[in-house]
Amino acid sequence: MRFVDEARIEVIGGRGGDGCASFRREKFIPKGGPDGGDGGRGGTVWALADRNLATLLDYRYARRHQAGNGEHGRGSDCFGRGGRDIELRVPVGTVIIDESTGAVLADMVADGQRIVLAAGGRGGLGNLHFKSSTNRAPRKRTLGGPGESRSLRFELKVLADVGLLGAPNAGKSTLLAAVSNARPKIADYPFTTLHPHLGMVQLEHSKGFVLADLPGLIEGAAEGAGLGHRFLRHLSRTRLLLHVIDVAPYEDEIDPVEQARAIAAELGRFDSRLRRRPRWFVLNKIDALPPSQRERRVAQLGRELRRRLRTEAPVFAISAATGEGCRNLMWAVQEFLAKRPVRASKATQPADVRFERAAASSAR
Repeated sequence: MRFVDEARIEVIGGRGGDGCASFRREKFIPKGGPDGGDGGRGGTVWALADRNLATLLDYRYARRHQAGNGEHGRGSDCFGRGGRDIELRVPVGTVIIDESTGAVLADMVADGQRIVLAAGGRGGLGNLHFKSSTNRAPRKRTLGGPGESRSLRFELKVLADVGLLGAPNAGKSTLLAAVSNARPKIADYPFTTLHPHLGMVQLEHSKGFVLADLPGLIEGAAEGAGLGHRFLRHLSRTRLLLHVIDVAPYEDEIDPVEQARAIAAELGRFDSRLRRRPRWFVLNKIDALPPSQRERRVAQLGRELRRRLRTEAPVFAISAATGEGCRNLMWAVQEFLAKRPVRASKATQPADVRFERAAASSAR
């Protein structure tokens, strides 16, 4: 299945049906009076968060979504039927953005969350509504209103507690496979990971947490180098970042500390809030170092990272390939997350207001 995390669509609410101007005509009732019914309301376009979906592939090619129109009113006090609503199911974690204004309409963070994307038009009134003591035979009626129309952008941000970032071939996918049941592609060349992978880390007597593996970053990602910044949005919901660093790069001229500094700079270019997010350094592939040099090399890299990146972040030494140090790292992460509970997310105010309006319109 292709992983699609962005889509642009057009949503159109159904048009309301027209009201009817009609009069009751029956034998022996010469003055039956007005009996024109109202038009039906137009259908509404809804969005529904569904935890069973993992991609926006359904909306990559289906760009236009229109609800049904309401039926026109008829004589004999017959009201038109309302238009058919349509429901667009999106993965949990989808952000819905209005393309014309750039405003965030909703952040679909809970399974079953449902909001209005385009409300249907109101049905027109029949001449039944305009009779009075002075106007016993009104010929007035109103037409149905048009439905709302919007151009929207869907952006999927995966729901993960911890994010893995680092240079290509640093061992992020290997670490994910070592600590969870996820099976991402692992190979001995850069840019093996082409889209995010999620894994559930389950520790003994613990609730566990979700770990996300993202494609590797290189210097110049802001200008489109490598895979660019495209997948960094998936880190925006994480509470902790694990910066995986290769302590034994395949080329001698590669400086792991300078590589880490460049990636930190790319994070800041994408979103300054990500640079301020808690970030731990994970020195991977210590199994590739001679046993007599491991301790000295790890201590040296830790000092250089703290000095050149001006941080006091913890440093962990692991081998994702052999599993050495991985369990201690996961327990430390679990303890950290336990002290930082997830904040309850609320739907944006515009979505709540639109929901109330749609509910009131449906009741009428």
